[in-house]
Amino acid sequence: MRAGAGSGRRRGGTAAGLFGASLLVAATVLGAGGAFALPSAPPSGSASPGGPGTGGTRGDQDESNGRRGDRENRGDKGDKGDKGDRGDRGEESGRPGSSGSGSARPTTTPPSTAASASTSPSPSASASASASASASASGSAPASASAKPSAVARPAPAGAVLAAAEAGPGAGLPTAQGLQQALATVLTDQNLGTVGLAVADAADGQLLYGKGENTAATPASTTKLATSVAALSLIPGDTRLATRVVKNAATGGITLVGGGDPTLTALPADQVQVAGVAADPDTAPASLDALARQTAAALKAAGTTTVVLDYDVTLYTGPLLHKNHDAENIAAVTPLMVDEGKVDPKSLADAPARVADPAGAAAESFANLLKAQGVTVQGKAKAAAAPAAADAPVLGRVDSPTMARLVERMLTTSDNTLAEAIARQAAIAAHQPAAFEGAATAVTQELTRLGVPMTGVVLNDGSGLHPGNAIPPAVLVKLLALAASAQHPTLRPVLTGLPIAGFTGTLGKRFGAGSGAADAAGLVRAKTGSLSGVNTLAGTVVDADGRQLAFALMTRTAAPVDTARAAMDRVVARLAACGCR
Repeated sequence: MRAGAGSGRRRGGTAAGLFGASLLVAATVLGAGGAFALPSAPPSGSASPGGPGTGGTRGDQDESNGRRGDRENRGDKGDKGDKGDRGDRGEESGRPGSSGSGSARPTTTPPSTAASASTSPSPSASASASASASASASGSAPASASAKPSAVARPAPAGAVLAAAEAGPGAGLPTAQGLQQALATVLTDQNLGTVGLAVADAADGQLLYGKGENTAATPASTTKLATSVAALSLIPGDTRLATRVVKNAATGGITLVGGGDPTLTALPADQVQVAGVAADPDTAPASLDALARQTAAALKAAGTTTVVLDYDVTLYTGPLLHKNHDAENIAAVTPLMVDEGKVDPKSLADAPARVADPAGAAAESFANLLKAQGVTVQGKAKAAAAPAAADAPVLGRVDSPTMARLVERMLTTSDNTLAEAIARQAAIAAHQPAAFEGAATAVTQELTRLGVPMTGVVLNDGSGLHPGNAIPPAVLVKLLALAASAQHPTLRPVLTGLPIAGFTGTLGKRFGAGSGAADAAGLVRAKTGSLSGVNTLAGTVVDADGRQLAFALMTRTAAPVDTARAAMDRVVARLAACGCR
């Protein structure tokens, strides 16, 4: 079959590829945890195109233009396909190290609750070895015997994601000429505007085809791929973020210590959702109510029923507000908050309203929960005058899901607030200030250490909200290839967290009927990105030979956002439809 003959039947390794993809989709649709991988043990409680400086209108402020009245200039707050120009918050609706007993830093899970072997903190990576003999999925360690599976079906992890790469000798690599012929028509769609594209073999990262592949462009939320790779390289995947209550010797009261977990929830367990579905033990966030119960029990055991409460937010430094803060797409970035600072913690809106002071609101909520347990807080909680002492007695502690699960959740839902929290954990691990600048430095340094070509790369945040970020398409495919590499099994959650076309996360309403790309539904996993006038898509696709390809497509256009996204989806669908040899 000639390159571009997308209507023909699939050949070569197709059976393996489609079978793996179908298993993945079916399991994801059935699983309570959305597009998350196998469970771990539950927790104990200006460059063209689109580079910086181009297109400098309010539309460049992506998800962060907030409620400004002019709906057309609010930034593309919604990669879910039905929100118009509403940006990555269709992508950005998320929910739900380290610290020793006396530190707010993240802590790796104790051996009794560790979800994965030390060589691969992600169970996703562990399962890949048994699910596929693919070179890109090999090297994963078996899951720990202590990991307890969820009671519901879970999506197939890295094995299914990568199984299509094992196409056997009958499936050769696509050629540059074949890819050029196959993509020629779809790449001339004027709705794409200025285009940058890179296509590589996911198994080894070999670049197969490019169009402006080395030209830095505005990545929008595909920036989260860089954040995720760096974070999982710096931090063990089984690390959990602790929120603690300690005694305060200076005041005689107690201190609520923020550990950087924005997914901490004040909701009852039966009301908690992750990616729009009920949370299971593997993905459920830490409970503020559980922390209050622990603390109240410890206080009452000591004969105390009235206390003074303050809160410690010294884990982070620098400004609280993102350059493009709008109190919707992202909360104030603080190490203490509940339900990501939402005014309505149950809200499933793409860009929910956020409280002005997330840390203060969390402390107030905690005080109310203590009162319900028979402990009265005197006055209003205030920020602590100094960091909690490292040896302060701990009265209560709850832990987040593992870093691997947090990364998956962040990528699936394109959660800005969680992305900035993860970026700060990377900064802490790299001994950089836990601030926007320090996080960007940490990610840049770690990617350089991993061998990622950083020419043209500019990072200003961890979420991609900043319009001054710049990444070439070739760098994005390099990041994806690293995540698929047998040499880096700990990066596998970067792949398992990618939304599935037509089924999950920010791709749930794309690649649908009438899009011209529906045949690729289930065969594409990709991170979306949107700023006003900017749309990006980077991930993996199974081609007609069952070969797993990594791609990055970056555009800048004046076309309506849904029209531009559909044009992008057709480009990726053409990759899925051909062997391109």
